[in-house]
Amino acid sequence: MSTKPAILVARALFPSVLEGLQTQFEVSSNQGDEPYAPAELIARLQGKSGALITGSERIDAALLDACPQLKAVCNVAVGYNNIDVPACTARGVLATNTPDVLTETTADFGFALMMAAARRMAEAEHALRRGEWKRWSYDMFAGAEVNGSTLAILGMGRIGRAIARRGALGFGMQVIYHNRSQLPAEQEAEVGARYVDKATLLREADHLVIVLPYSAASHHTIAAAELAQMKPTATLTNIARGGVVDDVALAEALRNRTIAAAGLDVFEGEPQLHAGLLTVPNVVLTPHIASATMKTRLAMAELAAANLTAALTGGTPPTPINPEVLARTNLG
Repeated sequence: MSTKPAILVARALFPSVLEGLQTQFEVSSNQGDEPYAPAELIARLQGKSGALITGSERIDAALLDACPQLKAVCNVAVGYNNIDVPACTARGVLATNTPDVLTETTADFGFALMMAAARRMAEAEHALRRGEWKRWSYDMFAGAEVNGSTLAILGMGRIGRAIARRGALGFGMQVIYHNRSQLPAEQEAEVGARYVDKATLLREADHLVIVLPYSAASHHTIAAAELAQMKPTATLTNIARGGVVDDVALAEALRNRTIAAAGLDVFEGEPQLHAGLLTVPNVVLTPHIASATMKTRLAMAELAAANLTAALTGGTPPTPINPEVLARTNLG
């Protein structure tokens, strides 16, 4: 009988990462990749010391109470609104995420999505595919300028700063931002950004990019009232989390041309999304793929595996969310 700790890998993962984990653990893996329902996830976690999870697995107090042997839950994502961190901390369960390794790739995608919305790429492609391109006209799919315009960033963490750098240095944009706290002056200078209040951010934005983490406090940070404060020529791009933007209000704002366009990679209740977003032409929609390059996704999986391995073998996990658990608990 094996004396290795048992772990669950809740979604399909790179074979090389699984092979590495198998040298340390008894691994149960969901390579079929069908997300587990909550009751099945609890059943699969019985007898497991740790779990590699994604945003589709909810770790809450009820699950933790049903799995008292669980010592570590390691998210293959930078966001962790799927994890009840206080509940984990209260029960001595370490939670980890995967910051840094996806910053540049996600910033690339966010900037690309913003540009696609600004230049009406989805509208133009759909019209072309329908056979509607018959001739040139001076205003055919004329969109908004990106170069030299005002880039407004809501949330100025690692990804927000990377987007600011692209805008200021690559496209000569005037970068303004709003955050819970103002960055140190040297960080603002590095990315060419200026701190403003939220009302100014919304009023001056030519292109608003949202990179706030999701929490109860950030739920519907952008809703009908906020959209009404924006320019009718402005665009909105959300690469943060579903729920930061009120999708119902956004669909209505796009339909009424309260704002010009939007680019969305995240949605409330995803993978479902508000039907109204499918009926307006002035939105670019992608299925939560901002970090989706093979290099970056592998780096995320490897970091999550390193976190789990360290947590269960007496090491120091590289990126803990609740490091206070390490200070009081021997997880291995």
